[in-house]
Amino acid sequence: MTAPAAAGLRTGRIVVVGASLAGLRAAEALRDEGFTGELTLIGEEPHEPYDRPPLSKAVLSGRLSCDHIVLPRVRNIDARWLLGTRATGLDVPGRRVELADGRSVAYDRLLIATGTRARPWPVQAGGRLDGVHVLRTREDAERLRGALLAGPSRVLVIGAGFTGGEVASSCRELGLAVTVTQRSATPLASALGGVIGRAAADWYHEAGVDLRPHTTVRTLEGHPSGRLRRAVLSDGTTVDAEVAVVATGALANTEWLAGSGLAADHRGVVSDAGCRAMTADGRPVEDVFVAGDVARWPHPRYPGQLLRLDHWDNAVAQARTAAHNITHGPGEQLVHRPLPAFWSQQFGRYLKSIGMPALADQVVVTQGSLDRRQFVAAYGLRGRLVGAVAVDSPRVLEGYAALVEAGAPFPPLLGASDGPDHLDPVDAAFPGRAAGSAPDHAVSAPPVGAPAPTAHR
Repeated sequence: MTAPAAAGLRTGRIVVVGASLAGLRAAEALRDEGFTGELTLIGEEPHEPYDRPPLSKAVLSGRLSCDHIVLPRVRNIDARWLLGTRATGLDVPGRRVELADGRSVAYDRLLIATGTRARPWPVQAGGRLDGVHVLRTREDAERLRGALLAGPSRVLVIGAGFTGGEVASSCRELGLAVTVTQRSATPLASALGGVIGRAAADWYHEAGVDLRPHTTVRTLEGHPSGRLRRAVLSDGTTVDAEVAVVATGALANTEWLAGSGLAADHRGVVSDAGCRAMTADGRPVEDVFVAGDVARWPHPRYPGQLLRLDHWDNAVAQARTAAHNITHGPGEQLVHRPLPAFWSQQFGRYLKSIGMPALADQVVVTQGSLDRRQFVAAYGLRGRLVGAVAVDSPRVLEGYAALVEAGAPFPPLLGASDGPDHLDPVDAAFPGRAAGSAPDHAVSAPPVGAPAPTAHR
């Protein structure tokens, strides 16, 4: 059965490419929305869908094994599972997904939920040395956990974003010496700016991490046996290390869409606010939808930006929005508008963020203080509140979220009992921007290690 392009779909064939969090939750939501037809999930990994956030924390530190991170099933989805099967092409006019084993799968509606992968270290700079790791999959975590249990004299973490910080924190929990290199002046600079980044740098130092700001790795060198020996840094120094973890960001899994006509590249697949995929010339494709980490989409609260959010909560919420719009007609379409939220734990601290701090031009501490290591900071863009981050103060962010949703002015007038006498915003100090300027390009929120705790967990 082929449904009219503009109508909702309750029977027929729906194919979901990507069998991780967004794919599974979308499949469940499709059944909840009343879809009774044929449902197929295609996943490159051979495993049942599992939770990725614990990989950089509980799995590395040994508190959980990979056998205990399988995602719970909310309901029976009565689906055909094609796991360990890679999609290699998409024929949009013919409505077919091509697979690596030569098969093709026909669809009436398609959901792209292929997520992202860790950016690898260049082969020519030592990427194939034994001891060089990335962290994205179960296999990555198991290999890295084994390498850490072997007791290396030092671990090098390349990148001080959320994943890098969580890996470094787990290594310190295991009693391992850690060096972290960071291109910018502080950890978390691209996500939260230099002001809060300087506070994060204190966490690293207090934990005994050898933090190297303004420093990149030129190359990784190995023994004749092919085992990692050391890293040569941009300042000319070297770091001896037996294990290196590359935490330099993520690439969207979009190569299989080459030639499809969709607006897709290493940054993701562009969609409209209703999760419909867009063509390279800016037209929505009525029968192709996008959800999760691979999607780049316009949020109504942040006009002029395309967001890509590697956030657990967004994957769940966007999967539901896509499932609703797949199964409903034009008059019942939803706009995907949940406020971004995530959390991270590193060096004994709990960090939670709402909104889009990375878009801000200014920041101000509204509660607590940076010196006490317990605070809330609000982020503003051109006089409007766009986000907030709390360290060891997670419960207060609900009020900030409401203010962001309402488009409240910045700095926010809170009258908090633990706030400063005067709110004095300063430049947010995001790397690569002139003081007081905002980004003028599409934004990808940095990948993080965990979702914000919600009722969906």
